[in-house]
Amino acid sequence: MDSWRMDKTDYIENIQDGERRFISHPVEFREDNEEGTIEGIASEVERWYDLGYFEERIAKGAFDEVMDNDVRALFNHDPNLVLARTKSKTLNLSTDKKGNLVYRYKTPNRSYAKDLEDSVKSGDVDQSSFAFRVAEESWEWRDDNKDLKKDRRTITRIEKLYDVSPVTYPASPSTTVAARKLEDHNNELKEAKKRKNENILKLAKAKLKLNK
Repeated sequence: MDSWRMDKTDYIENIQDGERRFISHPVEFREDNEEGTIEGIASEVERWYDLGYFEERIAKGAFDEVMDNDVRALFNHDPNLVLARTKSKTLNLSTDKKGNLVYRYKTPNRSYAKDLEDSVKSGDVDQSSFAFRVAEESWEWRDDNKDLKKDRRTITRIEKLYDVSPVTYPASPSTTVAARKLEDHNNELKEAKKRKNENILKLAKAKLKLNK
């Protein structure tokens, strides 16, 4: 597996409103008869993650409407390294009792997949990621709740699931979409404060005229 692949731009960056998240929950190897199976949790629900400038969680049930999507399992989210696919019934997606997104596939007869299986067995690769687009979300703002350390985003419904991926490094999550919404909110807040200040100034001027 060539090291240059690690530096390639994630394809999800070129998909409108596409996002990616990473999880440190272990990827596991299971031996079924003489075949090897890779299984991992791509996303944990009802758990807050600190994404730097805001916190985020995915609500239980958010994946309910995308379980029949055409989803790929990729290594290091590289579309050239396909491991399995739901359309071909080589990738199995499910949710566990907690609502976490679980993926499972049998190692295909491809050199990079065999290499990955060996890396998972040894524990050298033990993390996952998934790529998605949001359908519904809600925000809690620090402006409204001073007890919050950061603004909070809850993803309540996923619109599209693109891939699940065992990964070598859990790189920084793609949060451009959420960041844009956060910036829009802050800009709206600034405009509201500006309008409020302008109104206060107008009232003050009006009072001055009355007092003359």
